[in-house]
Amino acid sequence: MLLAGIRVLELGQILAAPYAAEILADLGAEVLKIERPEGGDDARGWGPPFWNGDAALFHQMNRNKRSVALDLKSPEGLARMLELLGETDVFVHNLRPGLPEKLGIGPQAMRERFPRLIYADIGAFGHLGPMKRQPGYELLVQAFGGPMSITGEADGTPVRCGPSINDLGSGMWAAIGVLGALVRRARTGEGCLVQTSLFETAIAWTSIATSNFLASGTPPRREGSKHASVVPYGAFPTADGPLIIGAGSDRLFRKLAEVLGHPEWALDPRFLANSDRVTNREAIEALVSAELRARPRAEWAELLEAAGVPCASIQSIPEVLSHEQTTALGMVQEVPDTPEVRLVAMPLSFDGVRPVARLASPRLGGAEGFVSATAGPGQ
Repeated sequence: MLLAGIRVLELGQILAAPYAAEILADLGAEVLKIERPEGGDDARGWGPPFWNGDAALFHQMNRNKRSVALDLKSPEGLARMLELLGETDVFVHNLRPGLPEKLGIGPQAMRERFPRLIYADIGAFGHLGPMKRQPGYELLVQAFGGPMSITGEADGTPVRCGPSINDLGSGMWAAIGVLGALVRRARTGEGCLVQTSLFETAIAWTSIATSNFLASGTPPRREGSKHASVVPYGAFPTADGPLIIGAGSDRLFRKLAEVLGHPEWALDPRFLANSDRVTNREAIEALVSAELRARPRAEWAELLEAAGVPCASIQSIPEVLSHEQTTALGMVQEVPDTPEVRLVAMPLSFDGVRPVARLASPRLGGAEGFVSATAGPGQ
């Protein structure tokens, strides 16, 4: 395991910090999750559905961890927290702004006390600026940070992106930052403060739309399944439903035109290069749609795949899970000792092997009295 011997302390709620810690746990780190004695992480109740009394969401975000229940408002609980921090390599939290300092576990105090500690702080709007003290949630940040403004059909209202891209993305960025800080600590012996936020993540996810705006001065618009800079690219109607087509280069457009029986399109001055097709988007999309409506999507998919033109049906979650490609990759795994629990695996493999779930999500407070085999990495 890549992070064997690294100890992580997580003080997280719902998604961002728990996901960051789970990534580190999947890589082999030993993760202790600090929870309130009464109810624990709020995600435990974010159901139905439930497995063994806890929400499916909680199980997906908290495998390979142990739980310690501490009342951080009590002197005893806070003293135990500090004791655990002294035995920790990495501390990850997404507490509301100002609370770590109120509890006495803010980054400055902890870095001074434990110079080798890597302290990962995940916030809502970032550690600087006029909004640094404001709390935030995924939906609010998708709206305020820009993703919702470019998500949805052009003639419809802005919509939320289905997955919690900012919560999960912030967790991912925090984990990446922690890995970089561990490399630096191995070289210098110094700890590090790693900071990210949902708002910064939202801006990062919209970076291509932002760069297009900065270059052109034209605000991005909602494109549905289409792409602002590539044509034809998106969902197109067939005789029995939509088919996603991604003709992402001039070569692929020529192949698409041949499959549709109109090789002359590739010679039309309006469609010669991708930039021409973007300029004349409505014309070429109307021509492609008219031809595709003549046959069912399965027939078109077979013809397009044979010609090497990327295409795909829009699958439901059950269809994705039952697909032979998903099975071949082992992207859904059972959890030890709880065969009824099946979770989406880590989307990484090392030397051809995907990390597996070693531990089920923890019972609240199940690691009381747990003592690490290592001592004092944060000292």
